Amino acid sequence: MRKRQIDKTLAITIFALMLFGIVMISSVSVYESYQLTEGMVRAGLLEEPSNSFYLWRHMIRVFIAIPVWIVAMYLPMGIWKKAAMPLFILGIFLLIALFLPGIGANYGTSTSWILLPFLPSLQPAEFVKLGLIFYLAVWMEKRQELVQSFQYGFMPFTILLSSVVILLAMQPDFGSVLVISTIAATMFFAAGGRVLHLFGGALLAALMAYPIIMSKEYIRNRFLAFLDPSIDPLNIGFQVKQALIAIGSGGFFGTGFGKSIQKFGYLPEVQSDTIFAAAAEELGFFRVSFFVIAYLIIAWRGYSIAGRARNRFEMLVAVGITSWFAFQAFINIGVNIAILPLTGITLPFISYGGSSLLANMLAAGVLLNISRYAEVETHFASRRRIGGTRRTQPRYRVRT
Repeated sequence: MRKRQIDKTLAITIFALMLFGIVMISSVSVYESYQLTEGMVRAGLLEEPSNSFYLWRHMIRVFIAIPVWIVAMYLPMGIWKKAAMPLFILGIFLLIALFLPGIGANYGTSTSWILLPFLPSLQPAEFVKLGLIFYLAVWMEKRQELVQSFQYGFMPFTILLSSVVILLAMQPDFGSVLVISTIAATMFFAAGGRVLHLFGGALLAALMAYPIIMSKEYIRNRFLAFLDPSIDPLNIGFQVKQALIAIGSGGFFGTGFGKSIQKFGYLPEVQSDTIFAAAAEELGFFRVSFFVIAYLIIAWRGYSIAGRARNRFEMLVAVGITSWFAFQAFINIGVNIAILPLTGITLPFISYGGSSLLANMLAAGVLLNISRYAEVETHFASRRRIGGTRRTQPRYRVRT
C-alpha cells in the first residue's frame, strides 16, 4: 500500500522556515538596505533611500520559488531521471562559464556569479548540487553491484565528484565544495560504498588541500580565526567575533525583534551568511532553537522518506537532498558559533539569495514528490539492503 499524499510534516516545516526567513530579513536587513539604496540615490538610480530593499527583492523571489516548489512536487520522477545527465552537463558548463570574460562576476574573494545583460544574476553552484544528486543517483543505481569496488566503484565516483569540486575550488567557493563533497559521500555510503574508501579519500583530499590553504592568505586567516576567535578582532577575526557578540548578547530570550545592534554594520552579510547570529541576538537561545529543531525535523523526515522509497534511484535522491539541507544548515550555524572555519554559505530556506532559495525549494519539491509514493512498509531499512542486491548470489565478483 502506498501513500498518495506528501509528507505534511516536512512540507509544513519547510514552509515555516521560509516564512521565518521573510520575517527575519525584514528586521536584520534594514541597515544594509538603507546603505545600499543611499548609494543608488547618489548615483541617480533612485529618488530616495529605502530600508526594505532586500525584503522586497526577497519577497519577489519567494513568489517565484513557491510555484516551482509545487510543480516539483508533482512532476513525474521519471522526467528527473531522464534529465539527470543533461542537468549535470549543463551545471558543468555553467561553472566553466564563470571564468569567461564578461560573464563571471566577482563577489568578495570569489567568482561565483553569472551576470548577463537584462537577465537576473545566477549562482551556478546552487543548481549544480541538485544536478549532481540526480546524476549520482542514476550512476549508482546502474553500478549497484560495483559500488563497493575500489577500481570500478570508488575511483569513477571520485573522478565524477572531482569534475565539480575542482571547478568550485577555482572560484574559489570552499563552502560549496564542503557541502557538495558531503552530499556525494553520504550518497556513496547509502549506496553501499565502503567506509574505508571514503575515509581514505577524505584524508587524501585534506592532505591535498593543506598546501592550498597555506598558499592563500585569506583562507589561512580564516583558519587562524577559527583556531583563535580573539585574534585580530578588527581584521581577520572580525566576522567571527561579531557573530559571537551577537549570539552572546541575545542571551536566553533575546534583545527583542528588531532590536539587534550587530545588524548595524557589524555583521557582514547579515541578511544571508550571518542571519543566524542576528536572529539569535533578537530572539535569544530559547526561540532560535526552534528553527534548529526544524532542520532536525527535515533530516528525520527526509531520511525516513529515503528509507521507504519505492526504488533505488528515489532513495538515493532523497538521501542526497536531505543531506544537502542538513549539512548546509549545520555548516552555516557552525560557522556562526565558531565551531567551524569561516566560509560564506547560506542558511537553507531562510537566508536572502535568489539562486539559493530557488534551488532549495526545487529540491524540497522533489523530496516531497518522493514522499507521495513512499512505501508504508520499509523497503530500504538497512544499509545492507540499500547497498546490496536482492539476489542471494551476485552474477559475478569484482576483485578490489
